[in-house]
Amino acid sequence: ELAGNEPTVIFLPHFVGLDAAWAAMALAMPRPSTTIYTDQSNKLVDQWILQGRQRFGHLRLFGRIEGVKPIVAALREGQPLYLLPDMDFGPDESVFVPFYGVTTATVPSLSRFARLGRAKVVPLLPRITDYGYEVQVLPAWTDFPSGDAVADTARMNARLQDYIATMPAQYYWVHKRFKTRPEGEASL
Repeated sequence: ELAGNEPTVIFLPHFVGLDAAWAAMALAMPRPSTTIYTDQSNKLVDQWILQGRQRFGHLRLFGRIEGVKPIVAALREGQPLYLLPDMDFGPDESVFVPFYGVTTATVPSLSRFARLGRAKVVPLLPRITDYGYEVQVLPAWTDFPSGDAVADTARMNARLQDYIATMPAQYYWVHKRFKTRPEGEASL
């Protein structure tokens, strides 16, 4: 699924082994790959994370503040994009879709980048085992994106639930997936 130069968005959910997974993939992949980075408020932590994420393979980090144009250009050039879209960026940058039966603010970026980059979506699931890390590359999704970013994001969350069901203790639950509530709904 990751061979060749076809535009590819790698859906990498927030499982605790995600940094090890993309380090292993970046080392194994002959072509450069990219990901999006959000600056951390603590500049020391920010520097530490950036250095750690760039030390394996050919990984290019785009800052969120750079916008989508350079990311889409790299994607169309055949640089796979590691995307971690199972996040809540607040009501202005998210859509409300189901996640475990709860209306949840979720960024619709997986659909957006797949559409803009004319890219396939390949899930990558990291798992911590008794012997180290295991990285599972799943088949590319079919009929994605659909042209409806809200429906696509709901589909992403439904598939994510299936992935989480295989290892619920390894999902990064402290990521506050339910922090933004629809207007008028009480906090969870």
